[in-house]
Amino acid sequence: MIELGILADDLTGGMMVASLLEREGIECPLVSSTDQLAGLKNSSAQAVVVARKIRLIDPDEAAEEARQAVQALRGIGCKRFYYKYCATFDSTEQGNIGPIAEAMMTELDADRTLFCPAFPEHTVTVFQGVMFIGNKPLGNSFKKFDPVTPMTNSNLVEVLQTQSTEKVGLISHAQLMRAGAVDNLVNQPDAARLYITDSADDDDLTRIAEFAFDWPLTTGADALPIFLIREMLKRTGQTPAPERQARTILPPSLGHEVVIAGSCAGPTLRQIEHFETNHPVFRINLLDASKNENYIDKILTWAAEHIGQSPIAIATSDDVAGVEASQAELGRSGAAQLADQLLGEVAKRLYDLGARRFVVAGGETSGQVVNSLGIRRVEVSTFDELGGGYCHQNQPAPLSLILKAGALGKPEFFDTALARMRTANETDGDNQ
Repeated sequence: MIELGILADDLTGGMMVASLLEREGIECPLVSSTDQLAGLKNSSAQAVVVARKIRLIDPDEAAEEARQAVQALRGIGCKRFYYKYCATFDSTEQGNIGPIAEAMMTELDADRTLFCPAFPEHTVTVFQGVMFIGNKPLGNSFKKFDPVTPMTNSNLVEVLQTQSTEKVGLISHAQLMRAGAVDNLVNQPDAARLYITDSADDDDLTRIAEFAFDWPLTTGADALPIFLIREMLKRTGQTPAPERQARTILPPSLGHEVVIAGSCAGPTLRQIEHFETNHPVFRINLLDASKNENYIDKILTWAAEHIGQSPIAIATSDDVAGVEASQAELGRSGAAQLADQLLGEVAKRLYDLGARRFVVAGGETSGQVVNSLGIRRVEVSTFDELGGGYCHQNQPAPLSLILKAGALGKPEFFDTALARMRTANETDGDNQ
């Protein structure tokens, strides 16, 4: 029985939540297309993630994708539904968090839902409706410089209201602390249908999971599904599977090693710099690429000279000044689309050159790479220092990836990730 069906709006986020549930002892495969769900109908999985690249597409298209995902998850007997988006609430005034949630509510005939993007384990909290990254309000954090979804307003009630047709309310920390206060709030005659929930710590998340467990739809970041599953285990008396909690090594993949980076977040920029001290890196200039129809051939010629001798990296990542220069000429969406197009095609061509172990930095980049490689279903490792992005495809050919959100990871992340996949080869896939 699929207790929890999760729609994630990008690959790295979907991978992280799947790996966190694996850490809880729950079998949770990830698929990148709804047609792969049919194969899970009689499986032993208790949760599944459908990861789609829908964060930045047209809101109407995103809503339709959400409706299709709900229908497909219902088709395999899913009991509860969850919409997973970035912990920093990445979105624009048009969406897509509001439109996707409202579409899922309509499909499920749900009278309300909540939005809980907090992830206290990683210092992302919400209090009085205001998001904090560490001790900084969201609008004063590094997210205000995001090249695609700059987050300048820290008040999530206001952010969500601009992209929603329904009234947005707040479930405050004080209401979470008082027995019956949340029920009184949401059952008022003029109650809102959408609620941002305060969540300052794991105790708040526990209370949210308790009162919303039977809601048809809940939404948020990576943390709340952990607490929903814990509540399910508590109510059913089930025991987590220890063999899943220890899945840090997946099956081997024989082939070359490649890093592909599209994120412009500070941690990714530092990771590229660290990697470049020992390995070759091709830094894509988007302005040059926009004027040269043979630019991908240039990248591949360079790659063919180095691949197999050393891990290599190809990156569109750039600092704030570089991003602004590209956007000034290409536009914000134009620069992002060109970067995605280039990196997706490069990934496919590198696969043809024998690459079978990929480390990919950036949520949108990860989605582009996975789609370009034709990956539809993967098994996921337990969440650990790799941030939950380690996964493996068995068919049609063994292929391993480690996908990471741009803002996560230490400077040596790429080396650590590649070493993990080498270990898988050395142990011949011994999942210990």
